Formats: sequence, structure tokens, C-alpha cells
Amino acid sequence: MAGVVELTRREFEELVADALDTIPEHLAQLMDNVVITVEEESPDGLLGVYEGVPLTERGDTYFGVLPDVIHIYKRNICAICETQEQVVEEVGITVVHEIAHHFGIDDDRLIELGWG
Repeated sequence: MAGVVELTRREFEELVADALDTIPEHLAQLMDNVVITVEEESPDGLLGVYEGVPLTERGDTYFGVLPDVIHIYKRNICAICETQEQVVEEVGITVVHEIAHHFGIDDDRLIELGWG
């Protein structure tokens, strides 16, 4: 591998925002009580993490809770990419993957769908 792609935090945040803009409007409207953040690095090498209660598991008692959080890890993604185009692609894949967890789709199903 040639090396790590270097992007400023702002540039990376714009890539995440662009990836979010690709989510179909009808799905984006269903997202509820979730925040998406950019973090510098995950110590365990993950590209993204979803923390929360998936929409499919929320019942009548789900209220008054802190938002779910999707973390997208800048350095981890940039470290596996050789070009900015690869970073754009990986950010898109990671954002979709973590949003899918918010909708209750697990890793096995994501792999079946080609998003693993």
C-alpha cells in the first residue's frame, strides 16, 4: 500500500455529509433519534460503529432516551485507502453500513446484500 490518504477533518466531514445525502429521502425520514459523528480514530481498527437501540427493537417504552450514535472514524478509513476516491467510496460504504444497523439490519444480512 502506498500510504495513508491525508484529509482535514473538515474535508472528511464533508465526505460523510455527501454520503448521507445519498440516502434515499424516504429512508432518511425514518431515521429517528440518531446522531452521526466523525471521530479521529478507533483503537480497535473499526471504520464505524453504531451504538443504540435499532428501530426494530424500540417498543412502546422507548422514550426520553439519549440519541443513538453512529461514529465514523477518519484515520481508520484513510489508513486503508490509497486515493481520495477510495476514501469517498469507503466513507459511503461505512455510512450505509452503520445506518443499516440503526434500521436493525445485522452484519450477516449486510454481507448477503453486498455491504459487508
